[in-house]
Amino acid sequence: MNELKQAIITGGARGIGKQIALALASRKNNIILWDLLEEECQQTAREIEQQGVKCSYYLVDITDQKAVQEVINEITKDDRKIDILINNAGITKDNLIMKMTDQEFRKVIEVNLTGSFICTKAVIRNMIKNRWGRIVNISSVVGLFGNPGQANYSSSKAGLIGLTKSTAKEVASRGITVNAICPGFIQSEMTDKLSDKVKQAYMDNIPARKFGEAKDVANLVSFLVSDEASYITGEVIRVDGGLAM
Repeated sequence: MNELKQAIITGGARGIGKQIALALASRKNNIILWDLLEEECQQTAREIEQQGVKCSYYLVDITDQKAVQEVINEITKDDRKIDILINNAGITKDNLIMKMTDQEFRKVIEVNLTGSFICTKAVIRNMIKNRWGRIVNISSVVGLFGNPGQANYSSSKAGLIGLTKSTAKEVASRGITVNAICPGFIQSEMTDKLSDKVKQAYMDNIPARKFGEAKDVANLVSFLVSDEASYITGEVIRVDGGLAM
């Protein structure tokens, strides 16, 4: 029987990260959740284990390089492999650029971009050793075309695209693929709070005339980490209902 692959999902306790974790579990991957929300991690882990795979979680700050490396050392002891990394964790601190503080800008970059770099650097040696790996970075369409009030977030997501392409070129010959996904407006707790007028204004700019669902992103991730996607690397794929066309 083939050994199940191990997948790390940062920010995997809820939202898009949770749906990615559930999707990968349904395809018989063991799941490792990285998040700071313990109760949500526990709940998600229970749901995942109902699919007959293993699920563990670590409360780790992805901006803390030492803590990340300690967790990686724990996961990979006894020659265990890390097969898949999904850099999904991210934050927003929206403000107009004239009002945005240096701290608001730096913090978003630190989590969304630097955190993804730290996690990628921590797993890449193990993947190179095993000559197989899949890394998927969850960027955003605003990293492609910007968004008012999100100079920090847009910059972090644009940077993630650069990180994706550079890393892909470095490790392609080692059996490792690195791709980015740019979600558009995805149905979430945030969109649920919007007024009907605001929702309609957003939808008027989406050719599909609807918000996406977290499973739309999760399904694409599932494909990109599979053997069937072994010849796809360095790509930036939008899941946005045509918003950025």
